[in-house]
Amino acid sequence: MALISPSRRIRRTPFSDGVEAAGVTAYSVYNRMLLPTVFRSVEEDYRHLKEAVQIWDVACERQVELRGPDAARLMQMLTPRDLRGMLPGQCYYVPIVDETGGMLNDPVAVKLAEDRWWISIADSDLLLWVKGVAQGFRLDVLVDEPDISPLAIQGPLADDLAARIFGDGVRDLRFFRFGYFEFQGRDLVIARSGYSRQGGFEIYVDGSDIGMPLWNALMEAGRDQDVRAGCPNGIERIESGLFSYGNDMTAANTPHECGLGRFCDTLTAVGCIGRDALLRVAREGPVQQIRPIAIATRTLPPCDRPWPLMAGDKRVGQVTSAAVSPDFGEGVAIGMVRMTHWDPGTALTVITQDGPRDAVVRETFWILK
Repeated sequence: MALISPSRRIRRTPFSDGVEAAGVTAYSVYNRMLLPTVFRSVEEDYRHLKEAVQIWDVACERQVELRGPDAARLMQMLTPRDLRGMLPGQCYYVPIVDETGGMLNDPVAVKLAEDRWWISIADSDLLLWVKGVAQGFRLDVLVDEPDISPLAIQGPLADDLAARIFGDGVRDLRFFRFGYFEFQGRDLVIARSGYSRQGGFEIYVDGSDIGMPLWNALMEAGRDQDVRAGCPNGIERIESGLFSYGNDMTAANTPHECGLGRFCDTLTAVGCIGRDALLRVAREGPVQQIRPIAIATRTLPPCDRPWPLMAGDKRVGQVTSAAVSPDFGEGVAIGMVRMTHWDPGTALTVITQDGPRDAVVRETFWILK
């Protein structure tokens, strides 16, 4: 694959100097920012993530801030998840949908106060949609992108490393809860969350100026833990059933097709823009849905395009993410499969650019095996 030319249109992050010093070998572009994807190798990074602790530059998970008297109303308009019981200090995974019920993003909502929210977004121009909704409905709310850059600590040793910088109180955070912890005189939001199943935290770094001081402090504090720079790992996320917006789901899919129906409280999420459309979907049910797919192979090409899923000569879906798992000894994949062929145990064929491979629909993702 050809290199991507550097440009100011592809933004660096407050941690890019540290990422480069750590020997990053590959990037992706995410929300027009650099997202590291490989350091030593995908396989070596995978093993280290499962055994030690890593620092991830995920500043590309930009924040859309809602601030003002109508902030909570606007937040509910964006998602079919009922937010009435959400308290300050909580984080919610929230599908964001348009008027047809199509997925526009699958971010984490961070409730700072009744009149102040952050939407920690996946890779799409959600800021423009939210501004349009706020203006179209003449809501009393300010919508902008603050200078907040997430930095993740992930891996089984994450609690110990975080406590060395922020104190033992960080250990008490429950999953998808956040608190305020001091670093160099600045209170930072830290949540127990992250884009892996290995455990850890996301630090919402408030101000680009303290990005590298925090990076360096974590690296120094974790030296005896074999701390390394890392990144979301393609193998681990597929094993864990963590979906990627833009890969596994797009605006053409509803939350129910993505297996996210449990986050759609369409009867009570009054005000959600896509509510009427999703009420129909919930009543009729999806005709296709994301499923874990096992592929009988020890080698796979990069899954940089949809791979057709075939039942004989009939196309019944597509694989959208795939990799070979060192721990499970087979190809692991996420696919969108039609209801006629989505039952566990269904044998299919996946057509890769290197030829066909035997595949089977699984009941669960591998991390739950």
